[in-house]
Amino acid sequence: MTAVQNAPTSAPGVASGSPGSRTEKGVSLARLTRVELRKLADTRSGLWLLIAIGLAAAGTAIIMISASPDGEQTFRALFAFGLLPSSVLLPVLGILSMTSEWSQRTALGTLTLTPARGRIIVAKLAAAVLIALASTAAAAALSAAANLVAIGTGGDGSWEITAGQIGRLLLNQVIFVLMGSAFGALLMNSPVAIVLYFALPTAWTVLGAMVKWLGRAAEWLDINVTSMPLSAATMSGGQWGRLGVACAVWVGLPLVLGTVRMLRREIS
Repeated sequence: MTAVQNAPTSAPGVASGSPGSRTEKGVSLARLTRVELRKLADTRSGLWLLIAIGLAAAGTAIIMISASPDGEQTFRALFAFGLLPSSVLLPVLGILSMTSEWSQRTALGTLTLTPARGRIIVAKLAAAVLIALASTAAAAALSAAANLVAIGTGGDGSWEITAGQIGRLLLNQVIFVLMGSAFGALLMNSPVAIVLYFALPTAWTVLGAMVKWLGRAAEWLDINVTSMPLSAATMSGGQWGRLGVACAVWVGLPLVLGTVRMLRREIS
C-alpha cells in the first residue's frame, strides 16, 4: 500500500523568507535618531568637542563667581553666560554630523541600510536639536550649582528667571546648531563648512558695522545681531520679525539647498 504524503499548505521558506511574501519594515525614525546621537560621540573630534563644551561651561561659572560683581551673580546671568560655549561649539557638531557620511566615506553603508536619505537627514537634524536641549539642561544644572556657591560667597544668588527667558535661551541654542547642520549639508566638507560657518556671519557683522548703507540691511540679515535680543528680558514683535528673516537666510535657505544636494549626490 502506497502512503500518500500531503504537501504542506504553505512552504516555510516562502512564508518567512521569500521577497515576494515578506514585508520589510523600515528603521524607525527614533532608532535612526539614537544612532545619529551615538555618532556624535563616536569620533574623537565629536567626543572632544563635547568634553570641551563641558569644561568651558564649568569655566564660565568659575569666572562669573570669581570675577563678576556680587550683584551680577544670579542664576539668570550664570545660565546665559554658561550657554555661550555650547552656542559656539555645538554647531560644529551639527556640521560634523552632516558631513561625516561623506568625509569618512560611510555613506555607502548608511544608505545601504537606510536608502531613504530624507529620513537620515531628519534624524541628523533631530539629533542636533536633542543635543542642544541636553546641553541647555546641563548648563542649567551647572548654573544652579554655581548659584548656590555664589550665595555662600556673598553673591546676589537670585533665582529669578521666567519661562519665556529660558525658552529664548534654548531657542538660541537650537538656531545655531541647526545653522551649523545647514552649512554641513550644503557644503558636505567638514573643514570648508566650519571655516565658512564662522567666517561668513562674522564678515557680514563687520561689514554691517563699517559700511553705512549695509547697516540697515544688517539689522534684518545679520544673525549675530538679530539673535542678541534672545538673551534679553523681553523681545518686541519687530525683533522677532528680524530674527525670523535672518534665520530664513542663514538657516532655512542653506538647509533647503543642502537637503536637495544630499538627496541627489552620487555615492562614490
